[in-house]
Amino acid sequence: MRGGPTWEEDVVDLVAQVPPGRVLSYGDVAELLGRGSARGVGRTMQLAGYRVAWWRVVRADGGLHPPLRERAAAEHAREGTPLRPDGRVDMARARWDAEGVRLP
Repeated sequence: MRGGPTWEEDVVDLVAQVPPGRVLSYGDVAELLGRGSARGVGRTMQLAGYRVAWWRVVRADGGLHPPLRERAAAEHAREGTPLRPDGRVDMARARWDAEGVRLP
């Protein structure tokens, strides 16, 4: 019997802590958790991301997930997330430093 949360629950918990207007890359999430991979985070977000602000997890280059690009862009605009002229998130300005984050 497993006593603690699963890795997927840890991913969702971490993403839930990202404040409006800030983002993490899929790789950032895996790195902060100290396990897993960017692809694993992407898969988790695909399956369980509806529970959190999924648009706050982006590609390392600031790119938005193609099938949901328009919806994510609208959320970023609403939150005031720094964007580049090409529509990608400006990672230098928008990446969350995760200071004070609760990690499992």
